[in-house]
Amino acid sequence: MGVFDTVGRLITDSGIASMTWQQGVMILVAFFLLYLGIVKKYEPLLMIPIAFGMLLTNLPLGGIYHPELWQGEISYGDVLRKGGLVDIFYIGVKTGVYPTLMFLAIGAMTDFGPMIANPSSMLLGAAAQLGVYACFIGANMLGFTPQEAASIGIIGGADGPTAIFLTTRLAPHLLPAVAVAAYSYMALIPVIQPPLMKLLTTKKEREVKMVQLRKVTKPEKIVFPIMVATLSILFLPDTAPLIGMLMLGNLFRESGCVDRLSDTAQNALCNIITILLGVSVGATAYGENFLRLQTLLIVGLGLLAFSFSTIGGLLFGKLMYWVTKGKVNPLIGSAGVSAVPMAARVSQIVGQKANPANFLLMHAMGPNVSGVIGSAIAAGFLLRIFG
Repeated sequence: MGVFDTVGRLITDSGIASMTWQQGVMILVAFFLLYLGIVKKYEPLLMIPIAFGMLLTNLPLGGIYHPELWQGEISYGDVLRKGGLVDIFYIGVKTGVYPTLMFLAIGAMTDFGPMIANPSSMLLGAAAQLGVYACFIGANMLGFTPQEAASIGIIGGADGPTAIFLTTRLAPHLLPAVAVAAYSYMALIPVIQPPLMKLLTTKKEREVKMVQLRKVTKPEKIVFPIMVATLSILFLPDTAPLIGMLMLGNLFRESGCVDRLSDTAQNALCNIITILLGVSVGATAYGENFLRLQTLLIVGLGLLAFSFSTIGGLLFGKLMYWVTKGKVNPLIGSAGVSAVPMAARVSQIVGQKANPANFLLMHAMGPNVSGVIGSAIAAGFLLRIFG
């Protein structure tokens, strides 16, 4: 009898007895995302940390994340005293430290040469922000406040750090849904974009081969981040954290005299922040708080925002195809969303399927990196208007 009592007590005190149906659903979602990351290889560097963070936070009684500590007026003293492991990680999300450090790493890894060589590609990056503003209008019409609508709309920029940065300042209560949606759609670019690319372009357009880009000089690459940071921050001071760190990282890369700093930003720093940010974002998807009608609406609107951004880039690409009499392949317009280099790779893959001799990657990198700047500027604009 004593053995049965002990076993019964172990079961009663275990997480199994405490699990809610919402946690059970989120655990299944986490398993599915892990499958996509590990088996399907859908951006595993993002998908695996996010999915595992989602799994950990929904396993009952683990005590690594406490949603109640992040509701209402936040006391970081209470977080440090009472919080679990992921609560400590999450401080970097709420304070905006992780997004800005990630932009530093992105800048160090990014070659702006294709954009400098073809300045018109910046127009494609700007056109691909269509989803941000279209979704803002739609969310506002559905009853979300302007601050909430802006936070939902920025999902269309396909830039996780930017979405987190803006949402923590305008609508922090929406951060779990916005962050998970933004990163999930970034990882699912190879699934979401190709059908839209094939729907909106003809086979003849997809087959277009583009001429090789000119060689960009070293002085151009050094002056570029300095001038972009100066002008962007002068006109939109709210972009300073994102644009400033992005361009500092790029200056590390291009200056040629701080290789150690550039290497650290590209590798060690990027990997550490990816782990911390991914696990933290996944952990916000706590069953009871996440499985609500509002969350599902945000996820749906985020998909529309991302789709409209892809459509905006493609349609402007078609316009450039027409203006240049067939010299621009419209597929590079879809890379105007700022998921670097995922969106550019998708443009290359779809273009090469239409024409095996097609090499669009470097051409697509121009709109792709301009999309990074464009999404940061869009976030700064929305923050200036509604912050």
